[in-house]
Amino acid sequence: MPNTFPKYNKLCGKERIATLYKDGKRFTAWPLRITWLPTEGTETTQILIWAPKSLFKHAVQRNHLRRLMREAYRLHQDLLSEEHYLIAFNYMDKEEQPYAVIEKAVCKALKKIASLH
Repeated sequence: MPNTFPKYNKLCGKERIATLYKDGKRFTAWPLRITWLPTEGTETTQILIWAPKSLFKHAVQRNHLRRLMREAYRLHQDLLSEEHYLIAFNYMDKEEQPYAVIEKAVCKALKKIASLH
């Protein structure tokens, strides 16, 4: 699997996002809260990355956190099995963490999702 993150891997659409948050399973890999749902209708795993405006008032901070989470997922997406999922990564910490912490949390989350399903 190539280490890319094309448009079709991004979770879009209010209905799909609402379904993920309504029916999905949740767990925490600090500083991230992960919501995931196995899916049949997609050809790939789709992810949503979110950094809250209530915690980070400046768009620069939110964009930086999203960029770090996206890069960590892009590099470690091969940890998931051949199944397809909808996944949301929500940043929960009140302070920005370094890339190493975020990467470790993303790896832990992907391994847990692969082992749970």
